[in-house]
Amino acid sequence: MKKSFFIAMLVIFCQTFTTGAPAADAQPDTVYVVHSSGQVTEGEGDIALTVDDVSDPLEPVNRFLFGFNDLFYQILLQPVASLYAQALPEPMRVGVRNMFQNLATPTRVVSALLQGKVEQSGVELGRFGINTVFGFLGFEDVAGGMGMKGANEDLGQMLGYHGAGDGLYLVWPILGPSNLRDSVGLVGDALLNPLTYVPHDLGYRLGLFGYWTVNDASLHLTEYEDLKKSAIDPYVSVRDAYLQRRQTQVKE
Repeated sequence: MKKSFFIAMLVIFCQTFTTGAPAADAQPDTVYVVHSSGQVTEGEGDIALTVDDVSDPLEPVNRFLFGFNDLFYQILLQPVASLYAQALPEPMRVGVRNMFQNLATPTRVVSALLQGKVEQSGVELGRFGINTVFGFLGFEDVAGGMGMKGANEDLGQMLGYHGAGDGLYLVWPILGPSNLRDSVGLVGDALLNPLTYVPHDLGYRLGLFGYWTVNDASLHLTEYEDLKKSAIDPYVSVRDAYLQRRQTQVKE
């Protein structure tokens, strides 16, 4: 869900700092893992993160906001996204997602460059040119079919690459799970996204981000519910799944 909610982009402000290491004699708590299928369980799996690795001093507030976001999803986003999915075939919705991703090329180019990934930055520029001209403004991933594979790069990953720790775990209203480092990165991502500078009023731009959110949610309708069903504590599972995914992306 990193990736697409819009309202909190307007209010995020914070600074990055790293968490302290656990005491040497501390016993690790329950281990939650993310499997290749995306399921979150206890025990061994593809990636493991102990609760001791998580800095969550704002847990009571975060849990409240998690509940608010869950209610928002159940009452509004999921029903709207489900109706939208019924009205528009999946290939069309994938094409819309491709167009939004194509517009977000500046974020990936800058993030890759700041990590020293000059070649990947060039690939992203090439993908943008080819898909814009020959892929109907990015609707079709023509460049991908030519072997030019895109990468998942953002400024939060860039900060992590240069040594910035997760910092405090945060849950933002509507936006969902994050941390201090990624919240700072989201501000930069928004400033690099051309949609931020679309003419007309703020409501018009928020409408575009809202449509982006609904379209993206329509392509992942069952994932959140599946995670909740398999989780002992949905809050902890979502938190640890998010942090594990971001740790993996930083290392790539």
